[in-house]
Amino acid sequence: MTDPKIAALESELAATRAQLAATVDELSTRLDPRRQASEAVDNGRRLVRDAVGSDPQADPEARKRARVILGAAGAVVGLIVAGAIRRH
Repeated sequence: MTDPKIAALESELAATRAQLAATVDELSTRLDPRRQASEAVDNGRRLVRDAVGSDPQADPEARKRARVILGAAGAVVGLIVAGAIRRH
């Protein structure tokens, strides 16, 4: 006969192991470099679509935000290029 306290602890341990395994699986999926690269590409494409207005269902706020982000990125690139030209 098994002690009820031991059975409860074993059950709790099994549940904890299952939760830990699920957490590890989720983290490994989230941290996969290929998945992160794919998500970055998808986000970039969506940003460009929002900025140029090619998506008729795009939220006007998303379009404005995308244009601001792309404008700021362009300004940063311009400053970097200008700095590199000055150094030469």
